[in-house]
Amino acid sequence: MSPVTAGPAGRRHRRPVPRRGLFRIGVTDGSVSPVFPTVREILALDPIRHGAPRLVAGEAGLDRPVRWVHVAEVPDIASLLRGGELVLTTGIGLPGEDAGLRAFIGELADVGVSGLVVELGRRYVSGVPRVMAAAAARRGLPLVELRRATPFVRVTEAVHALIVDAQLTELRATEEIHQRFTELSVEGAGPAEVVRQAAELSGCPVVLENLSRQVLAYDPAGQSAELLLDGWEQHSRRISPPGRTAYDADRGWLVTTVGARGQDWGRLLLRWPGGGELTTGAPVPDGALEPGPADVVPPPQAPPTRLTILVERAASALALGRLIRRDAEGLERQIHRTLLTALLDHSRPVDEVALRARALGVVLERRHLVGVVVRYRGDEPAADGAPPEGPAPVDPEAGPARLRDLSEAVGQALREAKLTGLSSAVDDQSVGVLLALPDPAAEERALAGFAAALRRNRVDAAGPRAAEPAPARAPEPAPARGNGAGAVIVAAGSGVGSLREARRSLVEARQVADAARRDRRDLPIFRLPHVGLAGLLHLLRDEPRLQTFVERELGALLAYDARHPREQLLGTLRAYLEQGRNKSAAAAAAHLSRPAFYERLARIARILDADLDSVEVCLSLHVALLALDAVRAP
Repeated sequence: MSPVTAGPAGRRHRRPVPRRGLFRIGVTDGSVSPVFPTVREILALDPIRHGAPRLVAGEAGLDRPVRWVHVAEVPDIASLLRGGELVLTTGIGLPGEDAGLRAFIGELADVGVSGLVVELGRRYVSGVPRVMAAAAARRGLPLVELRRATPFVRVTEAVHALIVDAQLTELRATEEIHQRFTELSVEGAGPAEVVRQAAELSGCPVVLENLSRQVLAYDPAGQSAELLLDGWEQHSRRISPPGRTAYDADRGWLVTTVGARGQDWGRLLLRWPGGGELTTGAPVPDGALEPGPADVVPPPQAPPTRLTILVERAASALALGRLIRRDAEGLERQIHRTLLTALLDHSRPVDEVALRARALGVVLERRHLVGVVVRYRGDEPAADGAPPEGPAPVDPEAGPARLRDLSEAVGQALREAKLTGLSSAVDDQSVGVLLALPDPAAEERALAGFAAALRRNRVDAAGPRAAEPAPARAPEPAPARGNGAGAVIVAAGSGVGSLREARRSLVEARQVADAARRDRRDLPIFRLPHVGLAGLLHLLRDEPRLQTFVERELGALLAYDARHPREQLLGTLRAYLEQGRNKSAAAAAAHLSRPAFYERLARIARILDADLDSVEVCLSLHVALLALDAVRAP
């Protein structure tokens, strides 16, 4: 037999509780919860201690919560119970045969009774029947003898007082949840703070992820973050309970969808501790009629309703916070775009632009101003300057979504680099920035910091993506450039000393960005010296005199190719000039035999009436080819 220890007389003994934040979780749906007193705590109460309690079986179940206390003297009481009750009895009405006692214990265990307390003296004198003890041990049901007469009414009063106290605690906890997340919503708390508060209130690990299963924020609640997030994407994809809020019992995660206005953008997951592991308890008493296995703790129940309320309120705070930030930033960006457009097209006086910018917290007077343009590199043109072969599928939403993502990434980069300036989309392809720096000496450092922050934001993932809060544990930064359609170009104009000259810096940055689209170099920032001859020609592509030069140099050959599409002599000329007039290398590059290549060159010379052995003539033709590429470029 295992004696039951009790706390000091006259004191409600509470067992130590694992971290559960500011409260212990309860429920309102009738199921038991850790907020209710456990069998162990009840056995430590004075009315029970007065009866000299002794544990006969079921030690492993002593930490089961007790929802109610029920006095019963009939064998079929199980049909009147809902689970979580502590049953008190003198045994007067219990069956006399062994099979009946086994059935009685089995029915109590099946319905989920938390424990059975038997007062000795009326039906059982020296102890409960061994068959009853063996059945209770086999089912893991705590079975307690009271060896002295005990008024049951005092037991029920004491336990129900604890339960009422627990219910008051539950109401306070509910109020705490709503108050806490309401304050977070009003204050505009970020995702990391909302997740931290959810973990603190629940005492459980909490993870916020986007729809691609990337972690945006997390709090391990004192546990190992490495173990929590190791292989997260693969683990998360296996957590897929039905509905917007549901519990995956197999993996122990409570999941709710995060989003608003019909646009979901993430999931909030809370790890509910539990497991169904076997736990060794008290052995079957010596001499029992039926030996049984060690006591077992039944599998944990689903998370209590309060946890569901908590994750849903946290998800609402996350969704509302994102809407508030997006709407506020959207209005601010509209004003930024109005001011940048005014600088570019002279639609407003410079003094008015400076005044409105100062009202936004952006001081442009007496500052060193630098125009910056960020744009996607876009589809690379074909080798001959023609558009890529085959029509690409057109998504009317893709362009605006990509531009919105780029604009948000640029804004985030400015914040991370702690830079001040105007920032907004300036056309359908580009995002413009007018940096306001304290002095010219800070220009290079500021541009480098901005480019590095933009690179970290991974804005060049192919295709549009919804902008999310910065991940709490971001993956290793990927190269921010490249030649793919999703790569970005950062171009900066020359710094200027007054707002009246800001337009020149912005226009130069836009022209450099356009010219750099054909540049294969991996430069953090493109400046005017980087664009070279091809860049210069790109800047001049709308100049009629440049177009006239192209027609004068190549017009005859272009007309010939139009009449003879199978020959395409322009490609032959391009190969010859790009190989430095080395005819053998050019023939190999064009995949032609040398006699065939020589014959084509002779034909080109006749059509253009040009000496292809002349360095000056070939230089002029090469510049014309580069200019043709610039004119044809989108």
